[in-house]
Amino acid sequence: MSRKPAKSDIGVLIVDDQNLMREGLRTLLELEKGIVVVGEAADGRGAVEAYASRKPRVVLMDIKMPVMDGVEATRRIRSTDPDARILMLTTFDEDALVFEAIRAGARGYLLKDVSGEKLADAVRDVAKGGAALPPQLTRRVVDAFAKLAPKPAGGGGGLVEPLSSRERSVLDLLAAGLSNKEIAVRLCLAEGTVKNHVSSVLRKMGERDRTRAALAARERGLLEPPRRS
Repeated sequence: MSRKPAKSDIGVLIVDDQNLMREGLRTLLELEKGIVVVGEAADGRGAVEAYASRKPRVVLMDIKMPVMDGVEATRRIRSTDPDARILMLTTFDEDALVFEAIRAGARGYLLKDVSGEKLADAVRDVAKGGAALPPQLTRRVVDAFAKLAPKPAGGGGGLVEPLSSRERSVLDLLAAGLSNKEIAVRLCLAEGTVKNHVSSVLRKMGERDRTRAALAARERGLLEPPRRS
């Protein structure tokens, strides 16, 4: 049975149509100090109702479910609570749906085979207002977006202020799905320096997380075209 979290705990709502998946996620989360499962739902409609009654800080939301899918549930929850922090649960063959979920307001996404440590880290990051964005999926989502979105008319980008050449390099690698550590190695920079560049890129683009920045960069024509060998 779920219990009401203490003030310092992170209350999590688990939404998945598979009992075993919900049980597995609950087991992983219950091993983590400061994280409490406050409720479960088996479909999107149940998620909307449970969110209203349980008031979780973070929702783990499956994408494909009966009655109402995770994208629509995310959209409805965010319409009543714009600050709702929702993490999508996905598999590699659901890129287009992940994109739609991000557009609907999801704070990130996790693979269903995520480890307990990474699951807990993602929940904590999102609870603090951050995002959970697996590098191996970021490029796939950006590529899916490129197929769905019309080509931009020009390369202006609508930035708050122009990106420096270094920031453009960081943005290209970020959109390719590289982590800060991998970008640091590629550009021969300190990881902390890369983190500062990423923060500057997000600010100048007016985006709140890496995936939205990558999608917006593709949409605005800010990425370098791939080089032909």
